[in-house]
Amino acid sequence: MYTFQPQGVCSRAIHIDLDGDRVSHVEFVGGCNGNLKAVSALIEGMTVDEVAAVLEGNTCGRRSTSCADQLVKGLRAAYAAE
Repeated sequence: MYTFQPQGVCSRAIHIDLDGDRVSHVEFVGGCNGNLKAVSALIEGMTVDEVAAVLEGNTCGRRSTSCADQLVKGLRAAYAAE
């Protein structure tokens, strides 16, 4: 399991499990619980690039990022660490 520390969002950590370049499990610590559980379920089985194509650059309110955008950064970091 890889733990990513997101910046500029409500979630405090993202726990990431990959199987090669595919998402096998994601769990957010903090943030909008229901929405982040849904995002985690929806991306399971997708590749890092597939998730990035959908979620990268997503913003939250007036912030320049979002938990979804930070997830992409975390997935890329987890993939690079493998």
